[in-house]
Amino acid sequence: MSRALIIVDVQNDFCEGGALPVEGGANLAGEISEYVDAHHGQFDHIVATQDWHIDPGAHFAEEPDFVDSWPPHCVAGTRGAELHPDLDPEYIQAYFRKGQFAAAYSGFEGLLAPDEDVPTGDRKPGAMPVSGSGTEDEEGVVSAGEDAIGLDDWLQSHDVEDIVVVGIATDYCVKATALDAVQAGYSVTVLRGLTVGIAEDLEDAVAEMELGGVDVL
Repeated sequence: MSRALIIVDVQNDFCEGGALPVEGGANLAGEISEYVDAHHGQFDHIVATQDWHIDPGAHFAEEPDFVDSWPPHCVAGTRGAELHPDLDPEYIQAYFRKGQFAAAYSGFEGLLAPDEDVPTGDRKPGAMPVSGSGTEDEEGVVSAGEDAIGLDDWLQSHDVEDIVVVGIATDYCVKATALDAVQAGYSVTVLRGLTVGIAEDLEDAVAEMELGGVDVL
């Protein structure tokens, strides 16, 4: 049995100064780095997820409701999509990008970024964002290729059974990732002290995770 740590969406746009900041995000990046530095030996694998939006449709809105629609954020290849600089990537083995063409909150909707494609923002102003994984058909529609690897596929191929989840935001992508992990058959723990949320009161999100079989510590 292998154990994996999933670091969810610790990206510039979700931290102070970003397009969709969550209070405490920047500080959390450093805290997760300290945790990983001290505890990486307790995990067989460490991976990270990234929002990586290209054209997510109604997920972006000029007048967002902050429930189902949001201001533009984490556009593929931009600085906002980069990992926060205080998140040390030394021990991160793989990155999974989600939400290219639709809303995606769970890391289990993400696809493995190519090894040669450094998952940071290096797109010049005016350039088209890159898709990372997938193929383009005759009509220009990009979809996941046959060789695209999802998070669940990757974890299974590495014999992972036990998952610990940290990151941003407790009540959205952390929750969705943790619940999907339970549904996929993993034993799941969320370290609440290593997450930050959008809502002021996160008890409902915690209760939903616990009801769904997640251990919240």
